[in-house]
Amino acid sequence: MQPLIFSHANSFPAGTYRLLFALLRERGFDVHALDRFGHDARYPVTSNWPHLRDQLLQFIEAESPGRPVHLVGHSLGGYLSLLAACRKPALAASLLMIDSPVLTGWKAHSVQVMKAARLIHKVSPARVSVKRRWQWPSAEAAHAHFAGKHNFARWAPEVLRDYIQCGMEPDPDAAAPGGVRLAFRREIETKIYNTLPHHMGRVLHRHPPRCPVAFLAGTQSVEVGCETEHVGARSGGGDLPFKLGRKPEIVMVQQSNPIAPCCKDTAITRNTNTLVRLSNDSAA
Repeated sequence: MQPLIFSHANSFPAGTYRLLFALLRERGFDVHALDRFGHDARYPVTSNWPHLRDQLLQFIEAESPGRPVHLVGHSLGGYLSLLAACRKPALAASLLMIDSPVLTGWKAHSVQVMKAARLIHKVSPARVSVKRRWQWPSAEAAHAHFAGKHNFARWAPEVLRDYIQCGMEPDPDAAAPGGVRLAFRREIETKIYNTLPHHMGRVLHRHPPRCPVAFLAGTQSVEVGCETEHVGARSGGGDLPFKLGRKPEIVMVQQSNPIAPCCKDTAITRNTNTLVRLSNDSAA
């Protein structure tokens, strides 16, 4: 089987993607995923995420020693996969980034200025995550809470159940037995948002990935812009191909997820320069 390393989005442990992993394994991939970035004291969250990148690199080398892997990452995970492919190109057979807003140029400079002025929390998703609820009296209460949220309500029911199962842990401070809290700590989530890399233009100029690169995003995603094209323009694999679905939550919503065939047909088996739009049947 072909080794594939999947990296999760910020605040969503790897177990959230269980159904996607099953689809990938059906297509011949040996899938491995680090459970939670940022929670190992050896790899703290700092500006531009160098330690999170190193955490991923260490995981790749441990899971597939001496053999290049296919890198797939969602949001934060796409960024880290790109950083890993730039840092150690020999480890990457291909790269698929999913809804990962890579910033270069004036946008990246704006992020750098906001970080230096300690104002990034006012414009990043951290303004929401820092206030996120993190404790519930039971797993059932947590499920009801998220099911009532618009974005989570659109997820496939099995995915939401997987998120509750892997995204909650026993709360030692609960008032009664059975209490749970977020396993992905909100302070870690917030710090990740506030340390978004601003140096990707320099990284891509000096150390571009040498593998085929593909990008998958929702056409309605507010996070992803045309800046991501710079990744493909500097990739040793040629121009960056795009896979576009109408909704930004393409990873979580789909009952028949489009990502697994994208891995097989675009990011891994060939490097096409064609702009491909997923059909409405594939993009719910």
